[in-house]
Amino acid sequence: RHRIMEMTGLPARDLRMLDPLLSYPSTILGRDRAIVVNLEHVRAIVTAAEVLVRDPSNPRLRPFLQELHARLALPDAVTTNPATDGGDDQGNVPISGSAKIPPFEFKVLEVCLEHTSKCMETETSVLESEAYPALDELTTKVSTSNLDDVRQIKNRLVQLSGRVQKVRDDIEHLLDDDTDMCEMYLTRKLAFQGVNNESSVNVDSNKHAFPDHDHDHEKEEEDRGGDTASSHGSSACVKHVEELEMLLEAYFVEFDGTLNKLCHLRDYVDNTENYINLMLDKKQNQLLQMGVMLTTATVVVTAGIVVVSLFGMNIHIELMADPETPEMARIKNMKFWETTWGTVAGCAAIYLLAIYAGKKSKYLQ
Repeated sequence: RHRIMEMTGLPARDLRMLDPLLSYPSTILGRDRAIVVNLEHVRAIVTAAEVLVRDPSNPRLRPFLQELHARLALPDAVTTNPATDGGDDQGNVPISGSAKIPPFEFKVLEVCLEHTSKCMETETSVLESEAYPALDELTTKVSTSNLDDVRQIKNRLVQLSGRVQKVRDDIEHLLDDDTDMCEMYLTRKLAFQGVNNESSVNVDSNKHAFPDHDHDHEKEEEDRGGDTASSHGSSACVKHVEELEMLLEAYFVEFDGTLNKLCHLRDYVDNTENYINLMLDKKQNQLLQMGVMLTTATVVVTAGIVVVSLFGMNIHIELMADPETPEMARIKNMKFWETTWGTVAGCAAIYLLAIYAGKKSKYLQ
């Protein structure tokens, strides 16, 4: 760790972001001599000449490493090395490489973003292929297993949406800050550092060759040369900021598209939940209506029980007296059935009247 800190100039807190034992959200940081990339399982330190990848033996990183080797092995166009070519007599620093060939760190950053985008897009496609059938199944049959499947899908959806949102926000933050994008152009900073060192050597040799030269004139020349280098450095930085900006915008659109798919899936989940709640409310209303009808039937049956209880009391009435003749027995039997069927008919009429009153008042459907 100390060797990496000395080689890249990164502080210890930046290296902690690459520790697999610590959970840090995805981020891209531009530092003075390196870029720290922490995108999902891709954790790397990118300098102007090399890239250090954390845990390269991880099977999940195999496609990334293959693509990285293939991309870096592509032949570049004929370029001018700004570290060896000091520019013209006016101190102008030439722009490194062709306009179509990005610097080393941009190539690596593009592979990191591309791999992360593909991984998140694949996870989104898998989640969609599992979510839509499960949600449709839930609308047709509400069961414990279906509800548990939808719960797990919703948890995965929330986690994946948060991860995609974080990467998208980091890219948007870089696009909004030109200074951060300038810091990420390590090749240009390394080239200007070499040119400034050569200029300082030339100034020192001139001092020894012309010791009686006017000091104010030397200071003026140095300031003029520094301003010229700064102006050319600023123009070159603006040019390559535009190059990096186009790269980041392309992947910003991809992550934003993936996030939109997840948002549509979340809306579908919410709509399904609303539909299930409406179905449950309907079932609950049906149960309540059934409860009202059963309660009404209980009240009506209780009224019939009251009538039976009145006739079953141990009191002397003509109907309960023993028949003296067969004719009286026949009459008594007829009156018994008349009373029984009259009680049943009266209870049924009261029940129907109560149901009709409930529907008319819209308490029952």
